[in-house]
Parts: sequence; C-alpha cells; structure tokens
Amino acid sequence: MINPVAIARSLLLAAVLYGIVAASGGVAAAAERLVRPGPDNLAAAVAAAEPGDRLVIATGRHHGSFVIDRPLTLIGQPGAVIDGEGKGSVIRIAAPKVQIRGLTITGSGLSLKDMNAGIFVDRGGKGAIVEGNSLQNNLFGIYLFGSDNAMARDNDIVGRTDLRVNERGNGISVWNAPGAQVIDNRISQGRDGIFVNTSKRNRFIGNQFRNVRIAVHYMYANQSEVSGNVSIGNHVGFALMYSRKLTVRGNISRNDRDHGILLNFTNSSTISGNLVDQGRGKCVFIYNSSKNKFSANRFQGCPIGVHFTAGSERNRILGNAFIGNRTQVKYVGSRVLDWSHEGRGNYWSDNPAFDLDGNGIADAVYRPNDLVDHVVWRHQRAKLLLNSPAMQILRFAQNQFPALLPGGVIDSAPLMTPPDGPPGFQAGERSMQ
Repeated sequence: MINPVAIARSLLLAAVLYGIVAASGGVAAAAERLVRPGPDNLAAAVAAAEPGDRLVIATGRHHGSFVIDRPLTLIGQPGAVIDGEGKGSVIRIAAPKVQIRGLTITGSGLSLKDMNAGIFVDRGGKGAIVEGNSLQNNLFGIYLFGSDNAMARDNDIVGRTDLRVNERGNGISVWNAPGAQVIDNRISQGRDGIFVNTSKRNRFIGNQFRNVRIAVHYMYANQSEVSGNVSIGNHVGFALMYSRKLTVRGNISRNDRDHGILLNFTNSSTISGNLVDQGRGKCVFIYNSSKNKFSANRFQGCPIGVHFTAGSERNRILGNAFIGNRTQVKYVGSRVLDWSHEGRGNYWSDNPAFDLDGNGIADAVYRPNDLVDHVVWRHQRAKLLLNSPAMQILRFAQNQFPALLPGGVIDSAPLMTPPDGPPGFQAGERSMQ
C-alpha cells in the first residue's frame, strides 16, 4: 500500500539535498553579468559564461565578430553598440535558445560568399530569438541559415547605402529554416527585404519595407504565411515563386515600380484581402500559376491591373475590385476564362452596366479586352492606328456581332459596387510615414 506520508517525506528530503548541492556549486545557477566596453571584453565574457547566463551589455562600443556556442541571453542597455569592424559576421549564433535583444549591431564584413551578417544564426541556433535590435551598415542584416523555429521580431534593419543594390545583402535571409517567424521588422536599403529559399512552415507578418529591390522574395518555400506586410516604393512588392500552399493575406503594395504581387509557379495558394495601389507597372502578374484563389483584393491605379499568362489554369478569381487601371486585364490567349463563381464575380470600375433587378450583379457580361487589344499586344506598331476609322469600325462590328470576339477573360456576374477594401490600409500607410 502506498504511504502518502512517506512519499511526502521523501520529496522534502530530495528538495533539501538539491538545495545543499546547488549551494555548494554542484548545480550551477544562471547568472547575470554586466559587460563593460573594452578590448575583447564581450568576447571574453561570452567565452566564460555558463549556459543560461544573461549578459547585460553596457552603454558604449563593444568589439564584435565572435561566436555564441552555448545558450545565452545578450541584452543591451540604451546606447550599447557591437561593432564587427568589417570582419565576418558581427555575432554568430551556433547554440540553441540564444536571445539577442536591445542592441545596435553594425560593421559586418562584405563577403556575399561567406554570408557576412549583423547576426548569423546557423544550423545549431534552433529556437533563437533576435528581437528589438537596430542593425545598421551590415551586408546582411539577419541570416537564418538552417535554424529551426528561429524568430526575428521588431528589429530596425538598414542596409549598406554605399554599395550598389546587387552588391548588398538582404535585410533578412531565410534558408532551410522550418518554422521561422519574421514579424514586425522595419527594413530598408537592402537588396531584398526578406529573401526566402528552400524553407517551409514560415510566418512573415507585419513587416515594413522601403528602398529595396523586392520586399518579400520567396522561392521553394511551402505551407507558409505572408500577411499584413507593407511595401512602399520598391521595385516589386511580393514575388512568390516556385511554392505551394501559401496564405497571402492583408498585404499592402503602394507605388511599387514593376509588380505589386508576382506569382511564378505558385500553386494551391490563397491570395485574399491584399491592396495594390498606384503601382507603376502591373498590380498583379500571374505566370504559370494554377489552382489559386484570389478574393477580396483591391487592385487600383496601375497601368495594368492583372497580367495573366503562360498556362495559368484553374484559378478562382472573385470578389475583387479592379479600380482605375489603364488596362484592367492583359491576357494574350485564345481560351475563354470566366472570372466569376456561383453567380458572383468582381467589380470593374470601367464597366458601364445596369442592374435592373437590383441584386447587385450587373445585367450583362463584362469583357475587359476586345480584338483590338489582342492586335495591339501582338503587333506593337498597331498602336499608331488606335484612333483610326479602321479600328473604330472593328470595335463597332464586334459590338454588333459578338461571335467576332476572341477568347479571353470574361466576368459573367460582375459586381455593381466594390467590396470593402482590405482592412488596415490607412494604418499601414501611416506607419510607414
């Protein structure tokens, strides 16, 4: 029979013995140490620390280019700077559960081959947390290299403005780092804001990008989320390539030069609630991407709303708003694609339709392109004839004889009013000012 009194006495004795052993040094307790500026003071403190120790980095400039090979926490006091002085990565994390917080980190080396970074987290850095730091004038800001479940959150990252764009590293690079989370960072002046290659189950949420080539550049990365990010004035907002089962929700691209959203071999993904506004090229470019669902997006103020090409099939496109684009859709193909589903299509700002039964659906099919568009896309010199009597007669003939219309995109249930815009646009815009 179990004796509760005996069990209680045994547990009490074990606790007392543990306390005696710990007091005598048999079990090392985690310590907090203040590290003051000085030649190699920080590297020496890291080398001498025990697993679990907390190093408080005092205000002032400290020498970088060292490796953390045991679980430690580094926390900076206001004004604490770690300078790599142009040598390699400023901090290299090679142990699990390392935390870096509240530091200014600068001065990495300039070797793209060696992936010099402000903070480099290698395969051993599982569960690393890099939070609330300022990373300035490094080649790469943060590099997550094969480290599972690492997190980069609430960091300010400014790249090298003295280098050409293609000579710079990325703000945050992610390679083969399943479960990585990149959240609420502010990134500018890099090559790409976030570059992802060969990873999965990642979350990229609430980041802000300016003055980079591509805000989020995504390749061979499946089952991941790209949500609530803001790209303003970059070459491309969100380039999502060679990936499956992505959730792309609530992002903002404003005044990006070439594309707001680009899909290239991206399949079985959900693209919803995004805003592309005042792009200088294409709001959306869909290339060889299939079985995706586009819904509740707003694409407005671009020369081309959607460029759709190269074998993209079985995409469902409904409940979106296409507003004020010079060309709403560019599709050079002979198939007929109906962008509506179960009696609901999209809103088109240039659709002069009626709704006599008041059900919110236009009474006539909307067709964004006609034969003249196809002729011009295939033969650029035909633009010289756009206002000629011949083109006017061709358009008149098409209106009278619908059988002359070519294949292309139609919307058999166009909406009379635009759906509500993606939430958070004004807040996202203000946060970037």
